[in-house]
Amino acid sequence: QVQLVESGGGLVQAGGSLRLSCAASGRTGSSYAMGWFRQAPGKEREFVAAVSRSSDSTYYADSVKGRFTISRDNGKNTVYLQMNSLRPEDTAIYYCAARVRPGNSVLRLMGAYDYWGQGTLVTVSS
Repeated sequence: QVQLVESGGGLVQAGGSLRLSCAASGRTGSSYAMGWFRQAPGKEREFVAAVSRSSDSTYYADSVKGRFTISRDNGKNTVYLQMNSLRPEDTAIYYCAARVRPGNSVLRLMGAYDYWGQGTLVTVSS
């Protein structure tokens, strides 16, 4: 079992920045792929960013590329999402997810992940 707890959400003006954190606990002896997804009101959950198990590859949705950066600190069992140049359309609940199954998968897909956090709300005002 892996428990994921997100933090760092809040209210920010357009153009501002936030850094989200996702702390993992439980089965943390092994590295695993991590992802961030978001869900805006009335919309489906969508992929934001992911980092591979070995941390040698990162992936981003086109809508956040160049503005958001995913990173991880394995010593702290934490993954981060640095969000810059925020826009009102970035308003959503942000979820982190972990894939502990072996093997590769398409990390843009929700089905690639085994565990999910409860989410943290990001609100960007115009």
